[in-house]
Amino acid sequence: MTLPKGFGSGGGGGSSSADVERMIGKRVENMTGMITISYIAAWLATFGGTAAGYFYYPWAYPTPSGHFAFIVLTIIETIGYIFCVKVMQEGSNKNSNGLVAGVVGGTAIGTIAIVVFVGH
Repeated sequence: MTLPKGFGSGGGGGSSSADVERMIGKRVENMTGMITISYIAAWLATFGGTAAGYFYYPWAYPTPSGHFAFIVLTIIETIGYIFCVKVMQEGSNKNSNGLVAGVVGGTAIGTIAIVVFVGH
């Protein structure tokens, strides 16, 4: 891999992981918190979008349809979140299984609570 001027060995053509890390600035395996916050924000935005249908446009967006959309989008977001965290930490000694389980469990409980109590 060819690195920008000032990185890597002097003309040897090889690059070490330290050079790549310096060039990027921060390793992605340390960004679990950012991805978790993004997932929670996406889940809240999904609820916000369906809540507009529940509360402001109930004649155009029936409650069962909103619940179905919210559940399906939550499942898609959860699969993406798990995929991002697991791919990001592949090959490292980081282990965030507890964090992922807690966040996914929390959003599952929140999704069930919203479906049961909102719009009825």
